[in-house]
Amino acid sequence: MSPRSPRLPHIDLPAPRVPHVTPPHLPEARIPHVEVPAPHVPHVGGRREPAARYAHVTGWGAYAPPLVLTNHDLETIVDTSDEWITTRTGIRERRIAGWNQTTASLGAVAGRRAVAVAGLEPDDIDLIIVATLTPDYWMPSTAALVKQAIGAERAAAMDVAAACSGFVYAYSVAHAQVVAGLARNVLVIGAETLSRFLDYADRNTCVLFGDGAGAVVISAADEPGGARGFELTTDPAGAYKIWLPAGGAAAPASGETVSGRGHYLRMEGRETYKYATRTIATTALTAIDRAGWAPEFIDLLIPHQANLRIIESVSRGLGFPMERIFVNLDRYGNTSAASVPIALAEAVDAGRVAPGDRIVFVAFGAGFTSGAVAMEWTADPAAAERAASIGPDAVPVVIPDGWESVGPVPEVLVRAFAAKGVDATERGAASVTRPAGDDETEAAGSPAGEGPAAPSAPPDATPPDAAAPSATPEAAPTPHPAPARPTPPAAGPTAGDPDPRPGRPARTRKGVAVRTADAGEATPAPTTEALA
Repeated sequence: MSPRSPRLPHIDLPAPRVPHVTPPHLPEARIPHVEVPAPHVPHVGGRREPAARYAHVTGWGAYAPPLVLTNHDLETIVDTSDEWITTRTGIRERRIAGWNQTTASLGAVAGRRAVAVAGLEPDDIDLIIVATLTPDYWMPSTAALVKQAIGAERAAAMDVAAACSGFVYAYSVAHAQVVAGLARNVLVIGAETLSRFLDYADRNTCVLFGDGAGAVVISAADEPGGARGFELTTDPAGAYKIWLPAGGAAAPASGETVSGRGHYLRMEGRETYKYATRTIATTALTAIDRAGWAPEFIDLLIPHQANLRIIESVSRGLGFPMERIFVNLDRYGNTSAASVPIALAEAVDAGRVAPGDRIVFVAFGAGFTSGAVAMEWTADPAAAERAASIGPDAVPVVIPDGWESVGPVPEVLVRAFAAKGVDATERGAASVTRPAGDDETEAAGSPAGEGPAAPSAPPDATPPDAAAPSATPEAAPTPHPAPARPTPPAAGPTAGDPDPRPGRPARTRKGVAVRTADAGEATPAPTTEALA
């Protein structure tokens, strides 16, 4: 056995005594005062502005190139007819960008006019936004070229791509910039040269589109007015219903993409039509609701000018009479991002819009995208006279030296115009040009290095520029009467009904912007000389 361990006796130990120490007196701690500078607000255009409560449209302008392609012209190009196009779309003619005209050159004219109407100089513009799906180049931005053309030295510039909804998207960006104090005056342009991207063997697309540009200036204001409600939507389920397959990173330009006609616009018309009729109405209603208004008290609806049947369907769906919907697609076709601003400029110049009016513009496009703005108009329509002296030659777009391929009119259109005695290869107004001092700047016809010079127009032919007067109504083309349409049931206040808004007396609704079936009867919409 192992020996047992010895037991230790238990000893009680007293608890240790901790001496008390009195801490010395400490003065009250003071936090040093630090001067904090006011937060820096980023800005564009070299100037910071205080935040504005409101953003008003102060200027507007438009430009349509002088070449007019009618439905009868298209009958010589593709298997179609004037009757087929008119009954299915409402379109009778569209404008085509001429030789050496580009998206930037068209947009620059519209933009410069909008700046003048606003009573501003180009250097008063802080930001330029161009909405387009047909840019001059993938880079630089078309907005940068417009900036150079109009001489807006201080402005920042960028493009927005949302197809036919692009102008509404760009407008929303400009509004946000202004109300946030990041800019005081923003120039918003919608411009397109869709004729360069159409397959003139496809009658389902080539009859629909045209070229042109429209613009507005949005400025900071302390008084109520301007945009009150927005709605923007995107549904990628429709991404390949309207698209341009080739030329991007997914399908860079190659022999295969060219031979496969991948650089032309493609569209599934039936699906696009159904989606558009539904989406335009709901998008407009949402913007109106966000403004706190009711549809019956909207003075004018300016929809995207894509198809008359779509517009009439929206009218029925909203219970909104055609008398309060502005339509000009019979003369321009679908100009994509330029559609809404061209129509807006025409509506104002035609007396369809007055200060205090509540107007809504709404668009639908590839993506699928849609956008709507509900706004109160504040500008004096008479201000349009300020742009009367601005012609298309005042804003040339400079191209780089040594770059020759500039904006040719599609050959199939050159032949169609030649058949009626118009030389579509003649250098016209609102065109690009070479830097000052270049001996080739004034060369007419085909650019140097691209074959023989363009043929001259026949002696009795009217050059394209002759169809583009600056402000002379006698040179305007004769308007075509549009097909008769049934008058939809009226909704909301009718002519002379009292308006519930404070200070708004009973008023008579303005005239209709669409043409009637009566021979020779024209509408109060401005004739095309206002855009030329």
